[in-house]
Amino acid sequence: MTHSRCTDGTPFEEELVNAMNDFANSAAAPDFDSAGIVRKTRRRRNTAIAGIAAALIVAGGGTAIATGGSDAPKPSTVATSTTTSTYNPAATIQLEDSKFKDEFGGLSLDFAKQRLLKMQLELGTVGKTDCGKNGKPGTVIAVDPHEPKIVSRGDTINLTLCAG
Repeated sequence: MTHSRCTDGTPFEEELVNAMNDFANSAAAPDFDSAGIVRKTRRRRNTAIAGIAAALIVAGGGTAIATGGSDAPKPSTVATSTTTSTYNPAATIQLEDSKFKDEFGGLSLDFAKQRLLKMQLELGTVGKTDCGKNGKPGTVIAVDPHEPKIVSRGDTINLTLCAG
């Protein structure tokens, strides 16, 4: 197959141009199996996910077995105090725009100040009273006003600390 010459050239140049044109006109376009590539990628991803899930299940089962106890019944404990809860309404604040009650009982004065600041409440007077053997000195044992009264942001809260 011969092609027309655009310019006068050597026979080598003419042969080279003819060979390149023949190659360009006869080469088939590459064929990619895109669906197969996508399936292979999906299969690899699903296999990895299944492997990770299986490892998590095995780890969870191993943890459950390792922390499992014996079939023997646990001995019953005898309560040493008359109260079953540490909740103290006298040391609890309920904000009007919050559904949670904030317990201040047992907090240090510094931590109670931080909580009041975070709740946007003002610190009023800080008093001390003897709490006997029931409290740790320097911790909050009561707030005023306290639950069930609901306070607004900006209100002043008085604290009572255990004196010892």
